Amino acid sequence: MRKRQLGVTALGWLILLTPFAIVGYAGIRATPVYLKYLKVVRALEGTANELKGEASPATIRAAIDKHFEIDMVDDLQAKDFKVTKDGAGWMVEAAYEAEAPLFANISLHWDFDKSVKINGGD
Repeated sequence: MRKRQLGVTALGWLILLTPFAIVGYAGIRATPVYLKYLKVVRALEGTANELKGEASPATIRAAIDKHFEIDMVDDLQAKDFKVTKDGAGWMVEAAYEAEAPLFANISLHWDFDKSVKINGGD
């Protein structure tokens, strides 16, 4: 009588683990992009907390640049963000794209959009 094989072969493991490895590698490549986004969010919210009542586009951009310098965000600048008048305050919108290479000519692409209302104005 023939004994049945139990378990998975090496080829079976390779086929099973390949998608998990690709997703894990994509997560590793995505982590710095999301950490930079969290720094942008922290800079915008910190600026909104600091400039209550004394905001102008120039002071808003200067405060964002200060936060970026502290958090070492090098590839974004406050001049890239949109500052518009919104009633009695200002609306700061950070809309940008980020890419991270995955492998060969395949990359991961993200569109980020964060808006913060800063009360006060001139």
